[in-house]
Amino acid sequence: MKTGDLIRALSADADFRPASPRRALRQALAPAIAIALALYFAILGVRPHLLALLGENPRLVFKLALTFLLAALSARLILRLARPGADTRAVALLLALAPALLVAADLVESLTVPAAEWGRQLIGHNAVSCLASIPLLAAAPLVAALLALRHGAPEHPALAGAGAGLFAGAVGAALYATHCPDDSPFFVTAWYGLAIAFVAAVGALVGARLLRW
Repeated sequence: MKTGDLIRALSADADFRPASPRRALRQALAPAIAIALALYFAILGVRPHLLALLGENPRLVFKLALTFLLAALSARLILRLARPGADTRAVALLLALAPALLVAADLVESLTVPAAEWGRQLIGHNAVSCLASIPLLAAAPLVAALLALRHGAPEHPALAGAGAGLFAGAVGAALYATHCPDDSPFFVTAWYGLAIAFVAAVGALVGARLLRW
């Protein structure tokens, strides 16, 4: 190889910049969300009269807002976890807002719903569907989040993987929330929480291996 060719090759290598975790997440999420939506419409579908219910059912509004909030905050968390040494305390404190709001909603529910109805509200009618559907809808977003994290250098691979699972579980929960007619905060705490925790655990197990460097 001539000296000039070598210089040009080295310059090309120097100009190459790998995608940042943020950009990689945006790029990977597009097909992931498309896959999740395809599964959603093929298997579940939108709850009848959803738009009308939004104007008259505060529990439904809260459920949707909570899942979207959790997805947004957990996305910020994994982008922080992608960088070694990054300070995650502020975003972790913000992330704690989601469970705090859910606890507050449970308290309001316990004060406004007769105690005899608590068990029925907790069990609902779609617990099994919830536990199956949220991980299914979260599968493609989880792969996208893990691939995006590989463009960074997570200091704690299992924790970063758990964050990816939390994000993906929240995305799956947000989609499922537009289908599920069980709106009680009791139901959301028990079954949405369990399903999201399962996806986070899977993310931690996969991330511990996939994100190691």
